[in-house]
Amino acid sequence: MDERRSILRLSVLLVMLVWTLDKFVNPAHAAGVYANFYAIRGLGPGMMYAIGSVELLVLAGFAVGFRKRLTYGAVLVLHAVSTLSSYRQYLAPFQSLLFFAAWPMLAACFALYRLRELDTLWTVE
Repeated sequence: MDERRSILRLSVLLVMLVWTLDKFVNPAHAAGVYANFYAIRGLGPGMMYAIGSVELLVLAGFAVGFRKRLTYGAVLVLHAVSTLSSYRQYLAPFQSLLFFAAWPMLAACFALYRLRELDTLWTVE
């Protein structure tokens, strides 16, 4: 059973890592996402690198199960904000079906947070 939670953690990590790396690889795209979905405008590459760096630290802790309440909780909150801020996409579901993939991932983040003490494979204490 423990390996299933670990596989779930690693798959959530994969998605979150790609979103975080976007801030380094294409900071203009990431800034556009912040402007469009979070109404935060004017973020330059430096700010995207700073946000990405903090996210990388959180994801590193999440990857190894370090301070689970904090890191699993931060991943849950980050993804919840992302999912909920995309509400306009859900109003026209057949124009942006991929946005609906955020909901099962949010459920996975919630499950990992609730079961964090049981997720012990490949973790540090």
